[in-house]
Amino acid sequence: MNTMCQLEKTICKEDDAAQQEIWKYVFGFTPMAVIKCAIELGIPDILENHETPMTLAELASKLGCSSFSLYRIMRFLIQYKIFQEKPVSESSVGYALTPLSRLLTRQSKHSMADFILLESSPVMLAPWHKLSARVLSNEDTPFDAAHGDDVWGFAAANPGHSKLIDDAMACDARVAVGAVLEGCPEVFEGLKTVVDVGGGDGTALRLIVEACPWIKGINFDLPHVVSVAPVSRGVEHVGGDMFDHVPKADAVYMMKLLHDWGDEECIEILRKCKEAIPQDTGKVIIVDAVVGQEDHEFKDVVLMLDMVMMAHTSKGKERTLKEWSYVITEAGFTRYTVKRIRTYQSVIEVYP
Repeated sequence: MNTMCQLEKTICKEDDAAQQEIWKYVFGFTPMAVIKCAIELGIPDILENHETPMTLAELASKLGCSSFSLYRIMRFLIQYKIFQEKPVSESSVGYALTPLSRLLTRQSKHSMADFILLESSPVMLAPWHKLSARVLSNEDTPFDAAHGDDVWGFAAANPGHSKLIDDAMACDARVAVGAVLEGCPEVFEGLKTVVDVGGGDGTALRLIVEACPWIKGINFDLPHVVSVAPVSRGVEHVGGDMFDHVPKADAVYMMKLLHDWGDEECIEILRKCKEAIPQDTGKVIIVDAVVGQEDHEFKDVVLMLDMVMMAHTSKGKERTLKEWSYVITEAGFTRYTVKRIRTYQSVIEVYP
């Protein structure tokens, strides 16, 4: 009888926990939406530029908005540890940044604000409503079904969205390149030229060249992308199609590129990369996620990104080490090494 009672209590506790947990999914979009609101209002930057915590009245005055509405926004974000309250005087408190909201300021070199603005945009959210149709049928990808074109075609026809993508990828590049340079700077030793395939606005290559000034960088992407890329010392912007050719260099650098494509396309891209590098000393440096590393602190992020690939691309996916090995060897490379860094990507060095 006691055993039965204990079982019933356990089941009851599990049911109670499930009742609490389910609300995270009912209102799961809410944190993203409210953080987007804070970024658009400029709250993280206002607090960053203020020497002391700001009272509600001060922040509302700066924004020119209702104190009541702002209070509700800040109360929510404090609960999620985006902001914090600190004493201003004996009788009042003010708002201040936390480590999380420092990642939302424009000044931070690790800012993720633009990435959040991209992923929370109506264009990127619409395909998620068609994910179940993708599972049931491979005829249309969710992005195509929502917008009548794939991600790259849509971006080419919509400069505003293209800039959102470039700015978001620059966010990711700053974090990833910093992690590569910190975790395995030796990957750039002995290289005189590096071509970044799919390098966007050139942020990644600019950071690499700044840290390794002996390298001449070639930022290679579609013509409409590089045409608006900012001038960077030591970096040449070249427009073209990676399925046609890749500019010659000592090494090819590809960050979060191959996960956009299916195996056949990846093999074709890697073959073009193999043609572009010296066969005795060249290499391809892939900075991308590896699924299935159970002890990896970013393993949940990798799985979320795999769902993003389902929603936003036709064949893109995050790959296991076995899947990476397949596309690498099928492209004609003989060996590779994998190194972890302090972000969700790993560094895969591939040799002819």
